[in-house]
Amino acid sequence: MYNTYARPVRDLRNNYAAIAALANEGNQVIITNNGREEVTVIGMEEYRAYEAFLHQEYIRRELAKAKEKAKDPNTKWLSEEEFWAGLEG
Repeated sequence: MYNTYARPVRDLRNNYAAIAALANEGNQVIITNNGREEVTVIGMEEYRAYEAFLHQEYIRRELAKAKEKAKDPNTKWLSEEEFWAGLEG
């Protein structure tokens, strides 16, 4: 992210191109309504990077949980066939 800008909600209608240009340059634009922050606009490149980050964090958390469960001697292990059969119903 380069900079953060705050713009009133009316600018979405009246100055969309300027807001989109700011976001597509790597900036974030906070849209306010009656002076209160309401939404943030970011460009698609930033959004995709954020989604990738969230996915990686999700995988890290789930792997950490799995490692903890694997330490438990009462953890039931399934074969691949048992696993897929359980998903199919």
